[in-house]
Amino acid sequence: MEEIKEEKFEQIKCVESAIEAILFAAGYPVKYTKLAEVLGLDVKNTKSIIEHMSREYNSEKSKRGVNLLLFPDTCQLSTKEQYAPYIREALGIKRGGNLSASSMEVLAVVAYNQPVTRSFVDQVRGVDSAYAMNSLIDKDLIVACGRLDAPGRPMLYVTTDKFLRVFGLNSLSELPATETMLPPKEETPIIAEADQEDEDAGVTDEANAE
Repeated sequence: MEEIKEEKFEQIKCVESAIEAILFAAGYPVKYTKLAEVLGLDVKNTKSIIEHMSREYNSEKSKRGVNLLLFPDTCQLSTKEQYAPYIREALGIKRGGNLSASSMEVLAVVAYNQPVTRSFVDQVRGVDSAYAMNSLIDKDLIVACGRLDAPGRPMLYVTTDKFLRVFGLNSLSELPATETMLPPKEETPIIAEADQEDEDAGVTDEANAE
């Protein structure tokens, strides 16, 4: 019996090592379905193993320099924030590329109220947000997800998985609580998913139409 338990333990550790190697080599989020496929396991057991790994990686007592981030359909290894200065120094990475204050404002409005239209973001901020929204689209932090069932069928926007990764979140439920008073959310149903031409057009075409 003890030999069977030990053999099963070794099998699980081998699977965990394989997952770690795949995620390290990838450097980007990998789907649970893909991991399950290459490991010869079902998705449920694969996710269970990864969730167990994440508790070890993300524990406050962990001495590892990386976290294991879990998303609804994917997972990814990510360096811990406290080691960023060492990484920048070792790899010669400059601090540039931070989001502007206006982009952060727009991103916050979208994150807490998604899906939203540009006019809603403008209403919350009190200024035109087209430039900041286009910048966030270019950085793949927000994306068009459909149109509002309202006159003019304005485009709706949501945050992306990259947004979660950049801010070290597993899901939107981990966003910090906020007491900021905002206008009522746009609850009119989405009537159509944005096609590729709409996404390519971005906020600029919408601004021209208005």
